[in-house]
Amino acid sequence: MIPSLATERLHLVPPSLAHLPAEREFLASERSSFVGGPAPRHKAWRVIALHLGHWQILGYGMWAALERETGKPVGLVGIWGPEPWPMPELAYHLYEGAEGKGYATEAGRAVLDFARDRLGMVELASMIDPANAASQQVARRLGAENTGREFRADPDGSAVEIWRHDLTGARA
Repeated sequence: MIPSLATERLHLVPPSLAHLPAEREFLASERSSFVGGPAPRHKAWRVIALHLGHWQILGYGMWAALERETGKPVGLVGIWGPEPWPMPELAYHLYEGAEGKGYATEAGRAVLDFARDRLGMVELASMIDPANAASQQVARRLGAENTGREFRADPDGSAVEIWRHDLTGARA
């Protein structure tokens, strides 16, 4: 069973078909360029299914982040670690209108705590495109450091930077 998490302003819940419209809109937009988009409409359904399967296979995965007050989906956040990732990743993407509110940082802290306290993890990475300044800022606020190492999920694709989250110290 996929647990839910709560923060001051967000509920992190298992992704479901209820989140499909928001994910479709995100994947169709340029906002998705750092996560393999833009992508056609049918890919959104596969993304939801992929994340649910990830939980089944690895015991962790992505949550749909919802505003507690409104129930509005604001993005996906969680732990992503498929082949050939070198280590599990704290991953996040926000939907149009959700950026600049601190949601990625707030949700990221909850995910880091979950990874350490519930899964016993000692580190996570965030794989960040060098051009994604917003994601770099979130990683810094969460205490991550750029390792100076690169990773290519696709040998023909562009490299991303590996940012390391040390979970052995104080709470994120």
